[in-house]
Parts: sequence; C-alpha cells; structure tokens
Amino acid sequence: MTTKYVNWGTAKVKLTWNPVPQLPPRELITSVHAISFKDGKLLLVKLHDRGWDFPGGHIELNESPEECMKREAYEEGYVTGRCYYLGYIVVDHSENPNWNETSPYPIVGCQVFYRMDIDELHEFLAMFESQERLLIDPNDVKKYYGQWNELYQEILDLALSQL
Repeated sequence: MTTKYVNWGTAKVKLTWNPVPQLPPRELITSVHAISFKDGKLLLVKLHDRGWDFPGGHIELNESPEECMKREAYEEGYVTGRCYYLGYIVVDHSENPNWNETSPYPIVGCQVFYRMDIDELHEFLAMFESQERLLIDPNDVKKYYGQWNELYQEILDLALSQL
C-alpha cells in the first residue's frame, strides 16, 4: 500500500493505493480505469483535456465497474479484451480545504483499476474524448504520462507481474 499527496486543482489530496481482492463499496467508486496490454505493449490514449492517460471514466447508471472499464476501453482506445481486477486508489479530500458538499466527488472516493489483456484492436475512430492511441514499451510510460507517480508505477508493476 502506497500513499502520496498530489495537487488537485489548488489543494493537496491524499491518494492511497489498495491492491486488495475486493471492490470498494459501489457508492464510493468515482471512476474505473484499464491498464491494458497487447503483446507486452501498454496502451495509452491521448484525451482532449488531459493528454496521455489510461482509458477510464465514470460508471453509468446500472453499470458494473467491470462493464464500465470495458466500455471506456472501447470508447477511448477502441480495444476489447479480458479484464482482471487489480485494486483501487482511495482519493481522500479530508485535508483539502477547497472540498465542500457541492463537490462532484465524495470527500473519500475510490478509483478502481483493472488489467486488460487486449484481444482485438478495432479501427480507431476518435469519436469520443480521445484523439489517438499508442502501444508503448511499459518502461517508457513516464515519457508520455505527465502526472506519473509512484502509485501509478505500483499499479503498473502489479499489472505487469500478472501477464
């Protein structure tokens, strides 16, 4: 388990990686993300507002976290495959003086992570929020991912260890 403070807007937020076998309570899940691989290469998508990132997003009504991850991987990366739950990051705003009851996120929420083994690369149409996709050597991720930190490295290492 790794904990790190990061800049979240103009405040610091506490992030803690939990590689545990069970999902957090559904009401605490704020987003779901896919660490995806094809032939040992890591998938990154270039998002309109955030730059290079992993496919991921918010759960829709009556959607499971796994269904969300598969949908987001397809919408952003145009990939399909088998997925395996890895764990989640606890996003804790308790020490964030800017957080208030009108925030779109709970004071403590969770970002769930899965590993996806890509079976098929579909034609990339850039119809949703991504501009392009890349398959890279996982060791090169820091060259692309602007907010890379030790939490993401721990998640990536876990995903790689299961290939």
